[in-house]
Amino acid sequence: QVQLAESGGGLVQPGGSLRLSCAASGTILMINSMDWYRQAPGASREFVATFANGGRPIYADSVKGRFTISRDNAKNTIYLQMNSLKSEDTAVYYCHALITGKNYWGKGTLVTISS
Repeated sequence: QVQLAESGGGLVQPGGSLRLSCAASGTILMINSMDWYRQAPGASREFVATFANGGRPIYADSVKGRFTISRDNAKNTIYLQMNSLKSEDTAVYYCHALITGKNYWGKGTLVTISS
């Protein structure tokens, strides 16, 4: 079994920063990809960031220039550095991974942007 565990969420004021982490654990043969998604209250889950083949990061237009995805392959962990946070970034942030052809989701971590 594979588990994804997100951490780093919390309450921050507009303009602030947070860093999310997602660690994959369990029986991992090959990680095909790891990504970030989010789901705001009353909205559908949406893509946030991932790595394309070759390692180039890809971002949703709404977070370009503010969010940075990074990874530590040795730790099976990805990160999401979120700067210049806005109220519209409030959401539950989910980690998704494609591991040996199977999809896995974390339980999510809540990010609340509020003054």
